[in-house]
Amino acid sequence: MEPEPNVWAHPELRAAVAAEDWSTLLKTWRKLTRSNQSKLGALVGLAQPDISAIENRRRAVTSVEVRQRIIHGLGVPLELLDARHEELPLPSLVLPGVVSETDAERLIAVKRGGLRLDSATLDAMDALLAAHRRAEDTMGSRAVAPLVTAQFKEVAGLYDQARGPLADRVVKLLAEYAQFLAWMAQDQDNAPVALGWFDRSYDWALESGYGDMAATTMSMKAHLAWSQGQGRRCVRLGEAAAATTGAGEATRAMAVQMAGRGHALEGDADDAYRRLDEAQQIIATASDAPPWLYFYGESWFAAQRGMADLHLKEWSSAAVNLVIGLAAFAPSFRRDRAWYGSCLAHAYAGSGEAEATLETSLSVITDASEIGRPHAWQELHRVAGMLMRRGAPEGRSLFDALAELD
Repeated sequence: MEPEPNVWAHPELRAAVAAEDWSTLLKTWRKLTRSNQSKLGALVGLAQPDISAIENRRRAVTSVEVRQRIIHGLGVPLELLDARHEELPLPSLVLPGVVSETDAERLIAVKRGGLRLDSATLDAMDALLAAHRRAEDTMGSRAVAPLVTAQFKEVAGLYDQARGPLADRVVKLLAEYAQFLAWMAQDQDNAPVALGWFDRSYDWALESGYGDMAATTMSMKAHLAWSQGQGRRCVRLGEAAAATTGAGEATRAMAVQMAGRGHALEGDADDAYRRLDEAQQIIATASDAPPWLYFYGESWFAAQRGMADLHLKEWSSAAVNLVIGLAAFAPSFRRDRAWYGSCLAHAYAGSGEAEATLETSLSVITDASEIGRPHAWQELHRVAGMLMRRGAPEGRSLFDALAELD
């Protein structure tokens, strides 16, 4: 039985959230919703024995990932959570082995007045941002976001020095930084922060006449809607992005495939595959991909088709498409390999192939743990739950492997 609309108005439940008393929270939620531990476990991606251990205080909730699974799975209102954050010192802009000292030093010299702001300086800023994008593929958003935040603040400080075309270019850079910061917030399941950065990016894109970025930002809002299970909103935002003035073909393809995934989420197979086919035709001939879409290509679209297949429970087709997509991902794409690998495990689980499910899950579990939290990590917990509900012993094996890394 689903929670009643006013369940979070109950004072005992609200107090448990405020105190982060997870034992009381789970027991009270079950009492109010008349749910059993198995039902609760399925919602939050934990096995029934784990729910029992938390409720009876034999297990403490110490990891961020388990905390987030409870919050997300039960729909805990964000306003009930303690939102205090300490200010942390900003790290160096330099990422050893990835971002060069020269580019970072040039930015700092301009900021301090030692050099003029010119095209060469902005070229260096482009290089820094491109390097951080690719670093995030390998290291994950949690490691890279503080570096990009520091870089963004430095670039924003250059705006007062910019005149004429340089000013427009600085605004375009700010739009790109905001889009990347939004993506990393979304990757860490922080939707309010992501939406704030998306709005900033969109405004700066419009101000500077940057149609590709305006459309990209709208598409990524569609992706956020998709990740929250809002299929209809995903379709509408994807269609709006595809119609944005000034969007190039590659950017349009991204928008159209997002609309297709929204249709799949709604269970509309005909419209889903029609839009995905259209997107793949566009990308096959596109030659104008902006720098932040460096990963785009036909193999990436195969992976997206696999995601749509998952929504439509076309398990065999999902597995085939996801295998094709994964085969083309470079080893440095650790985050994406973890995510799509966990989705492939989901497809195998849906097909009842328990051994293939476990093998695939274990092949990506390290990357999912290190840089794929919370999304790939939660997906693997859902996969384990699917196996356990079917009585497959591989489900317990996967839960045990996940628990060791929790």
